[in-house]
Amino acid sequence: MASKSDNHPFAVDDYIVYPKHGVGRIIELETQDIAGISLELYVIRFEKERMTLRVPTNKAESSGMRRLSSSATLKEAFTTLKGKARIKRTMWSRRAQEYEAKINSGDLVSIAEVVRDLHRSSDQPEQSYSERQIYEAALGRLARELAAVEEIDEEAAIVRLEAELAA
Repeated sequence: MASKSDNHPFAVDDYIVYPKHGVGRIIELETQDIAGISLELYVIRFEKERMTLRVPTNKAESSGMRRLSSSATLKEAFTTLKGKARIKRTMWSRRAQEYEAKINSGDLVSIAEVVRDLHRSSDQPEQSYSERQIYEAALGRLARELAAVEEIDEEAAIVRLEAELAA
């Protein structure tokens, strides 16, 4: 891995988590002149979304960009997955907004809560289309971070998460 300089908490080739987009990899550190001001940017590639994002280095941490979760946070997320689903008796539209906010928070444990709450085993009633969409978004986000932390592919991570949920 490239070394981090004093003024940059992240380096080229680091995997990071960006709240709204999930796991990405810093592919470059570039400088752009914008309105006469020289701005240093992290160039982040999100393979799954086929997207590249440029984040000013001085705004990275305030934007919520963070390192991959520690093994302790991963363990906490797995504990959350095994917990009892907490479905609030509020209207779906309000719950859906709360779930989206949790997914976009970038917090692994919050994302695990969404997966746990929306998971349906084979003996449970079918999910609505929007429930399924949110569930799959949360599961994918969780799987991509698990895959990056444990250096496995996303499919293997999904299999592992679904086995945890079924246990």
